[in-house]
Amino acid sequence: MFEIKAKDSRGRVGVLKTNHGNIKTPALMPVIHPRKQVIDVKKYGADIVITNAYLIYKDEDLKEEAIQKGLHELINFDGPIMTDSGSFQLSVYGDVDITNKEVIEFQELIKTDIGTSLDIPTAPYVDREKAENDLKITIERSKEAIEYKNENNFQMKLNSVVQGSTFLDLRAKCGDELASLDSDLYPIGAVVPLMESYNYGDLVDVVMTSVNHLPDSKARHLMGAGHPMVFALAVAMGCDLFDSAAYILYAEDDRFLTTRGTYKLENLNEMPCSCEVCMNYTPDDLRDMEKDKRRDLIAQHNLFASFAEIKLIRQAIYEGSLMELVEERCRVHPNLLDACRKLGVYSKDLEQYDPRVKKSAFFYTGSESLNRPEIKRHLDKLRDLDKKRDLVILPSSKKPYSKYIGGKLGEFYIYGSEMELDLDNTDFMVLDIPFGLIPVDLDDVYPLGQNESPKIEDFDSLNFVEDIMSEFVEYYSQTLIHSKIIKKFDVGLYNIHSDSDKIRFKKDDIRKIKSIADYQFGPESGEALFTGDISLEKSKKTGKIRHIYSDGKLIANMRAADSFFVLSTEGAKRLHNSSESPKNRVIVNKDSEPFTKEGKSVFSKFVVNCDKNIRSNDEVLLVNEDDELLAYGKSLLSYNEIMDFKIGQAIKNRKGIK
Repeated sequence: MFEIKAKDSRGRVGVLKTNHGNIKTPALMPVIHPRKQVIDVKKYGADIVITNAYLIYKDEDLKEEAIQKGLHELINFDGPIMTDSGSFQLSVYGDVDITNKEVIEFQELIKTDIGTSLDIPTAPYVDREKAENDLKITIERSKEAIEYKNENNFQMKLNSVVQGSTFLDLRAKCGDELASLDSDLYPIGAVVPLMESYNYGDLVDVVMTSVNHLPDSKARHLMGAGHPMVFALAVAMGCDLFDSAAYILYAEDDRFLTTRGTYKLENLNEMPCSCEVCMNYTPDDLRDMEKDKRRDLIAQHNLFASFAEIKLIRQAIYEGSLMELVEERCRVHPNLLDACRKLGVYSKDLEQYDPRVKKSAFFYTGSESLNRPEIKRHLDKLRDLDKKRDLVILPSSKKPYSKYIGGKLGEFYIYGSEMELDLDNTDFMVLDIPFGLIPVDLDDVYPLGQNESPKIEDFDSLNFVEDIMSEFVEYYSQTLIHSKIIKKFDVGLYNIHSDSDKIRFKKDDIRKIKSIADYQFGPESGEALFTGDISLEKSKKTGKIRHIYSDGKLIANMRAADSFFVLSTEGAKRLHNSSESPKNRVIVNKDSEPFTKEGKSVFSKFVVNCDKNIRSNDEVLLVNEDDELLAYGKSLLSYNEIMDFKIGQAIKNRKGIK
């Protein structure tokens, strides 16, 4: 029912399949009032809408018409429709005149595409006893709704709403319980008060805790998130659907939605964007209009601004710049910036889903960028790599570093045991903002060679790289730190190295390719892949390595865009023979074996297990349950997603091995 087509951070461009068509996510669902709707939301980009089944049920005329004609004809929308169950009215008025089973049955009767059980929305910051009691009812009703749907073979998809107020352990418990029910979609409820009060930091905790306990194979809906300035943040946390009554409610109050916040008509001298409304009318024109006409025009602007942001977010996911967009959007309000910083606490969770390689470079936009998954991943890999006896740390220079490092390197300070430098037993690294330390042999690898930061450093980034340097000097017997670096940092240094003229970085292509292999596939992979008589083929235009041969056999090709390796058949065999399962492996079941050997792509439902360190865009080995090498290819999903999805491609097979 849900498939991922592109990924960045925890954001997904996906396809959600319903009885009335497919929806590209992230998607915004405008709220349609069954009696009052006057705007054709489909004209402005709505592929799916949401309306209230309880309001229809309570109005005898609407109820009869919906039963006779169906919901789609009732609200004049031929695409997918989601319905709420009346839980909003329950939260406002304390009671509704309908049972859980009745509202499920009614939603099926009027042919809704996605229905909702009658959950109990629990406001933030209530006492724990109330939150626990409400949650118990919500879970019981979710179970009842799913059982009732299955017993009666209902065709609609079903929402199970995550509740638990602001008690994160209750949110986690609810997520676990609902995930075990195997519902179709998972809304995250009762968060509107957090957004209305600008408590975005608490919103991050609630959403991330909920998402971390929900299946990756199902779409998630952040209920009531209708303002475009929060969409990017919510998508980065893994939310796929949003519903918005804000477009019309704000218009009723003469307010314009934008990604920079909300503008009141009374304060406008210029129109806020270049949509059709803003191009054809001035603020004075709107102020002079009758209320209803003005409301409809502002609502049209609000829809345009909202859908434009959704499209921009999808494009950012495709190119891999979602977190840069999040950091940009979160600077429109201090409380949103708090939320962005709070999201950094969940960097480990985000890293498990973040693609290894992206189309766009890494742009450092401020201290919040230091918490991005790419930096955490790089430093973790750097810690795992085998280390030489000595370390030489060089100042940042023009990229690629290895091309411009040479000759007399200058003066160095020594940290550790002073001894004669052994250049053959020395790691050369460049001190870099924001990645801390970049081994010179890895300076082309993504994103180390594809990152940009301001020349004027900020205090937080300087502290960050100083902490990294202070950590890594302890891993070596002695560290030589360039004098240009010493002017900025103090790491407990000794004397200037008297033999600094002897320090030379010698370019070595064999060392370089082995270092990249270790970084990509794990320690000792370079020695396993590149043994025997090694020969390299380079690009005549750029001089970069393109193909690596061993004893005349092609082992790997180096991708020009990111300098990672694509293995050949021989390379795959060598990597497989040198490591134990499940390292770098995706294990397929017996049914998939013959197709995998033939070079057919592997679907998630045929995967038995895989390496937990696999991320999307990784080069992987495809093996059977006896660890026989069947093929090699590129992962399209991360470990968690591969293991959770039952539909869709998991691995793009490059070549089968017969």
